[in-house]
Amino acid sequence: MDMRAAERVTVPDVVGLPFHVGRDLATKAGVTLANSDPDGPPIGALAWPGLYYIVSQSPAAGTQLYKWDSVAVEIVSHGDANSLARRNENDDPPHLSAHATPEHEQFLDLPDDSRSAPNASP
Repeated sequence: MDMRAAERVTVPDVVGLPFHVGRDLATKAGVTLANSDPDGPPIGALAWPGLYYIVSQSPAAGTQLYKWDSVAVEIVSHGDANSLARRNENDDPPHLSAHATPEHEQFLDLPDDSRSAPNASP
């Protein structure tokens, strides 16, 4: 029987986030991120230095845990992260002529009549 006095918290969804953002979100929710390999180094050591993305988590988002329990995550470096965005290598950068330009400048000519202006001083 589990006799813990710690409060229960809800595991946030950190999959797809950069590690540093997921870590902050997990901390705010009251859980810690951990390496999915219990015999491996701490997850913070794997995610430093560089940009890493969280690709899986266990337990899943929405699970109730005791406060400060661990959520095992797997991370990949930025260059290894899957992306649906693909750059077409044949695309040249746009030329200056492709930038937006204003059609015509319009000015409103207001008379300089301080007598008709509200709160005008003589």
